[in-house]
Amino acid sequence: MSSRNQILTAAALGLLAAVALLTLYAVIVVAVSGWVFAEQQFSATWYFVVSLALGFGVQVGLYTYLRQSITQRHVGGRVVAVSGTTSTTAMLACCAHYLVNIAPLLGVAGAISIVAQYQQQLFWIGMLFNLAGIAYLMWKLSQFKKQMVSRATVS
Repeated sequence: MSSRNQILTAAALGLLAAVALLTLYAVIVVAVSGWVFAEQQFSATWYFVVSLALGFGVQVGLYTYLRQSITQRHVGGRVVAVSGTTSTTAMLACCAHYLVNIAPLLGVAGAISIVAQYQQQLFWIGMLFNLAGIAYLMWKLSQFKKQMVSRATVS
């Protein structure tokens, strides 16, 4: 696969992931709280929700590009595979604010007030985790490219 195709594939998967996350958000909020609440919630926090979804999409795109690059060059154990831990942690942190909507279903009434009270802070934490995940993936990509250059120089 050419470098251009790798980039296009990674970008398409990243965009698809962002749209899927926004869709999942909408489905959950509408199912739990109804259309009117979902509309009000989104209009009040759209900049956080869209930013988090775009950050997630960027992470998916970077991860896809890195994995394709590693696979295409048949690089084995010397390149550490990208850990899903960072993305998982970022996703958990970014989605913690959804507990406000699903907590009643779980019977956790006390958590509702705490999460609702700190919703904006949780959004910011989610965005920081998103940025950390993106920085980590960029660092891994940089490491991989440096290793490829050093292999090409040695060969």
